[in-house]
Amino acid sequence: MKHRKALCLILLVLCLFAGSVSVQAQTTQAEARPAQTETKDDETNLDTQLYLIVGTNGDVADAKIPASLDAVMKQLRATLPFRNYRLAATLINRVKNEGKLELGWIGAPLVATAAASQPTTRSSFRVRQIKLGRNSEGQSTVQLAGFAFSAQIPIQTNVAAALADNRPIPPVFNYEGTSLSTDISMREGEPVVVGTLNVGPSGDAIILVVSAKRTTK
Repeated sequence: MKHRKALCLILLVLCLFAGSVSVQAQTTQAEARPAQTETKDDETNLDTQLYLIVGTNGDVADAKIPASLDAVMKQLRATLPFRNYRLAATLINRVKNEGKLELGWIGAPLVATAAASQPTTRSSFRVRQIKLGRNSEGQSTVQLAGFAFSAQIPIQTNVAAALADNRPIPPVFNYEGTSLSTDISMREGEPVVVGTLNVGPSGDAIILVVSAKRTTK
């Protein structure tokens, strides 16, 4: 009987020791394996629209403004003293959520001149980061960090005249720079006025309007 009890005690000790070794081996293997965390890229894209609207007290050939900007135009007419408005440019771009946007272009003059040959305007637009978010009311927002717009506006510096043989003197233009930079947050899909830039001796202004919303495709 004593021998049987001793044998059972030895077997129990061996089982406990084997279990301890197994647990230690499993722990060591788990520690040796690198932590594997699944990270998924956010594939959400946003469509951004930048509208350049010119406010002027002169006549405009085309005063049509997209219906999507009706609320913005109502705000502008109530707060700014311009008689007419015209849409000078619309820029549409697709950007990945938390991505950046930067572009530059040469286009038609933003401010009308009396010269027969209209000089071009050099413009650039960038956003350091575009990011979806939520406001305190739980509404979806789009944050534009590092929004920046700049333009080189041609300003005519000489008065129209003619040479002795009645040939017209070609106009002379100097390029004057204007720019705006800011950080903004807006509700998704709702156009907002970013700012206004006075340009030229005529007192015209460039009005920057931007909106962004996630794509459906």
